[in-house]
Amino acid sequence: MLAIARSELIQIFRNRLVLVTGLLIPVVVSGFFVYRHDLFADEASLGYIAAIVVFTVMAFGLYTTAVTTVASRRQNLFLKRLRSTTAGDAEILAGLVLPITAIALVQVVAILVVFGVVATSPANVPFLIAAVLATTGMMVALALATAGLTNSPEHAQVTTLPVSLGVIAVASWVGLTGTEELGLLKRLLPGGSATVLVVDSWNGGVPVADSLPLVAVTLIWLVVAAGVAARLFRWEPRR
Repeated sequence: MLAIARSELIQIFRNRLVLVTGLLIPVVVSGFFVYRHDLFADEASLGYIAAIVVFTVMAFGLYTTAVTTVASRRQNLFLKRLRSTTAGDAEILAGLVLPITAIALVQVVAILVVFGVVATSPANVPFLIAAVLATTGMMVALALATAGLTNSPEHAQVTTLPVSLGVIAVASWVGLTGTEELGLLKRLLPGGSATVLVVDSWNGGVPVADSLPLVAVTLIWLVVAAGVAARLFRWEPRR
């Protein structure tokens, strides 16, 4: 697994398109929200900005890049060749997504640390960490599920749009409007519970009993996406 991950990490830094779309754009967008957080002070909380940072990086830096990577490796038969080695299926997939996942986590942590310095620190760091990790797992599982429907890296530009834009739209809707209305629906949507958890853990005043179900709903989406991925994933190009 580590050998595959090392190879993928090298490929990431050699691919200018991945560097721009997967690394640079999420950082620039998140940096804008962090730098001009005062613009949103009247309409949104600092927790909302933290949630947007998390989902921007996870949607574009992690999810979209992972789908494109897996589709590319399938198209050039690299996945098929890896299956002829001693590595198991789980090791192969873990090796492919590990570098992207690690980079996304580093980006999120770095941006949130800067945000905490220029604005205010999160009120509940453990729950914020739980939210970030649960969101990461959910987005990786969704990436593998989407990769099962993606025939090529070019096709990934289309297949990733519903989820990447959808989770950011949900995060914005929940973060800006709160959960006083349609609260159950907002929590059940993919990314909704994670957004609530990020917002509440940053702004403060979150009872443990109210936070644990939010983590559970996000993990349920992880399980559902993993089940879809197991059913749809293909190791060879579709004919």
